[in-house]
Amino acid sequence: MFFEPSYLSLGSEELRERAELLYGLLHSCALCPRNCGVNRLKGETGYCKAGKELVVSSVSPHFGEEPPLVGHGGSGTIFLTYCNLLCVFCQNYDISHMGSGQKASSSDLAEHMIFLQSRGCHNINFVTPTHFIPQIVAALPEAVERGLMLPLVYNCGGYESAEVLGLLDGIFDIYMPDTKFCDKEFSEKYTGTSDYFDVLKKGMKEMHRQAGDLAINEDGIAEKGLLVRHLVLPNKLAGTNKVMEFIAEEISENTYVNIMEQYRPCCKAHEYEELSRRISHEEYFLAIDIAKENGLHRGFE
Repeated sequence: MFFEPSYLSLGSEELRERAELLYGLLHSCALCPRNCGVNRLKGETGYCKAGKELVVSSVSPHFGEEPPLVGHGGSGTIFLTYCNLLCVFCQNYDISHMGSGQKASSSDLAEHMIFLQSRGCHNINFVTPTHFIPQIVAALPEAVERGLMLPLVYNCGGYESAEVLGLLDGIFDIYMPDTKFCDKEFSEKYTGTSDYFDVLKKGMKEMHRQAGDLAINEDGIAEKGLLVRHLVLPNKLAGTNKVMEFIAEEISENTYVNIMEQYRPCCKAHEYEELSRRISHEEYFLAIDIAKENGLHRGFE
């Protein structure tokens, strides 16, 4: 049975109205909880370093994402340049911190989406979309007119404005936030956000309200819902206990959780002794046990 993405039922006029509302937030930028207040429409930049124009780092089918996103055709990833978190251990620091990428128009972005669909990808996966969401939504009417019919994935760092997410209701079918920290000391130290966990919880509840638990079709492909990522950090810095407890008790025990073991010291991580090594097998399997103890069971079987 064919799955119809939510944005197709909204229609182009509604998408254009949403894009206009989102662009309005760039006058005194309030797209993310940092609320930098710079006028990005005039080229001013804040914490994330993004201005008015969209900047894209790469466009390609990706086979290293979660199995329900990858399937047999890959996840159609569009890596967006810059980031509103700028973690000191970022593995894509050349994109997020250093700004590697090329400027792109709305038509360019629509073309990228159609290209990925033509390659047989199962979804359009926007990686770090937070600071460019007005430009993304503005590109959708043209992409739809050209035949786009794939689910859209909001692949983010978890530091999202719940109010802005509300403007995306009915546009993104799959939300994929990171859950990085629960301790204020660590989030402040590694991202400059002492309120990260409080913001994450509010935003994830809004994501789940919109999309629900991850729905996977008979072919094993994700169509709609929430998919959570949790990167295990050395020395229990990720606060796995509190993160899993929150997901199970306040989101859903049926939440799909990818507990990731690929941490390695990158970017500025070597400047922090506690981040300067890979995780051990024991640390990874402890995180799995914690998830199971909290009643979670999807994504890390």
